[in-house]
Parts: sequence; structure tokens; C-alpha cells
Amino acid sequence: MELEEKDRDLCRIILKKDHLEKTVGENTWKVFQMIRKQAEILFADMRDWQKQEAPNSTLKLEFMDRGKLEFNLKFSSDMLLFSMHTNVFEFSRNHEVMKTSYIKEDTERSYCGVIHIYNFLSDSIVYQRENDLGYLIGRVFVNKEMHYFIEGKQELGLIYTNFNSSVVDENACKNLLRAAMEYTSKFDLLTPPYDEIKEVTVANVQDEIAYKKLATGKRLGFRFQADQ
Repeated sequence: MELEEKDRDLCRIILKKDHLEKTVGENTWKVFQMIRKQAEILFADMRDWQKQEAPNSTLKLEFMDRGKLEFNLKFSSDMLLFSMHTNVFEFSRNHEVMKTSYIKEDTERSYCGVIHIYNFLSDSIVYQRENDLGYLIGRVFVNKEMHYFIEGKQELGLIYTNFNSSVVDENACKNLLRAAMEYTSKFDLLTPPYDEIKEVTVANVQDEIAYKKLATGKRLGFRFQADQ
């Protein structure tokens, strides 16, 4: 039985959207692998430099591969978690990117894959403190043309904003890693407000792993100005 014209049009719409999503997904995967590779190279080079320049240092630089969609970078008291989302997203209509001529010329350019960058305290993972907090310090958007846009805090957010001209390459990945590590190193652990932790239950105190019950985070009890 032959499809009606409306049904054929529907099939074309679905096929077009499917092709777009697969193209964006493949590009995001390529970028994620590029970042992963540059992270391995960077940490290997940093370890070599440390052996030569600071042989007595106890600093540990660890690259940890955690499957196809995640890897971790551990340095000093910090850990960066890079995670690729499997779905494709579009910017909201109110986002600044949607107002650019680059998107207005071709709305398909606004469909992006996303790579999240989180900062955790390395001890949170080592001691399995499940209540500890991690912070999203940046997210990388990649579209069908391998153009990228980064939303983030300070070093990350101020550098990568030219969606129309920024194409992902090895150098861009290196700069991203440097910026993420630099921001993380400057993002210090602050003592939480006294009133936030002045009470604790008897059960927590009696628990031999009570320290796991008490949440720790770089800004526990505080809020980013931009989030208020």
C-alpha cells in the first residue's frame, strides 16, 4: 500500500531529524575522544616534568578512564570528571546563542551534543563520601559543523564564546583542559557557615563511618552569585 503524501512528508521530517542527531552525536563523540587523548598526553607530560623538576614532590597526577562516556583527571586535592551525554539538545529560545546570525542563517546549527565538566574533591571519591557535592564548572556544546561553544565559570566561560568561528581541534582541547585545571586550582575549599553544620544526629556520631554522612563541598552552604 502506497503512503499518502502527508505520511511521506512525515517520513522526510523524521529522516532529516535522525540524520542531524546522528551527525551531531558522532561529532560530539569525536570531540570527547579528542579531549580524552589530549588529557592523557598532558598528564603524561606533566608527570615527566615533575620527575625532572620536582622529584621529591608527592603530587599525584592520575588519568582514570571510566568507560566510553567518562574519564577523570585527579590532581592534588581535586578531581575533574568529563562526561559526554548521549542525547542531542537545542539551546532555549532565550539563549544568547539563538540571537546570533550564525544560528539565524541555519537553525540546525543550534542542535548540539553536550560534554559536562564537574569538579569534585578527590577525597570524596577515595573515601566514598556519597553526600559530598561536585560542581559543574563548564559544559561544551558541539554542533553538526564541529563548531563548539562553552558555558562555564571564569576561565572557561570567558574564552570560548565565538560559536560561529570556533571549530574544535587539538589545540582547542588543550586550551580547554588547561582552563579547567587552572580554574579548579583557584576554586578553593571554604569553611561552610557555622549554622549549616552545627547540628548532627546521634546516629551519625555513633556510625563508625560518620564522616561519610557529613557533606563536603568547595562551596557547601554558599551559592554562586550567578545562581542566585
